[in-house]
Amino acid sequence: MLTRSKTWALLLLAATFLAGTTVGSGLRALWARRAEATATRTHGPDRMLAALTAELRLTPAQHDSIGAVLQHHWVRLNAVWQTVQPRFDSIRADMDSQVVRQLTPDQAVKYRDHVTRFRHRQEQERQPGGEKR
Repeated sequence: MLTRSKTWALLLLAATFLAGTTVGSGLRALWARRAEATATRTHGPDRMLAALTAELRLTPAQHDSIGAVLQHHWVRLNAVWQTVQPRFDSIRADMDSQVVRQLTPDQAVKYRDHVTRFRHRQEQERQPGGEKR
């Protein structure tokens, strides 16, 4: 036969288990929803076209013609970026170097960490299926 304190202990244990299961299920559902949203997120001209379609209420004909224009120019823009990117990276490295010279050693470590995380996040957002916060 169970004593009153053992009964309360078992009820508390069961309630804790139930609460943990509920919270865990909710977090898992939230995680799954976020993963699905980032997996279906598009980038580049498709993303821009989707935004324009929604905001401007494009007709199907406008959607198709604007999509072709965006796709055509996106290829050209990427070609230009490929030629400019090395110079951009060089200027950014020079900027980082100048900023670090103004900081204490501890601040410089934190700055480099911050910049690394920021640029990594930016790179992820540029990749298909990347996550944007």
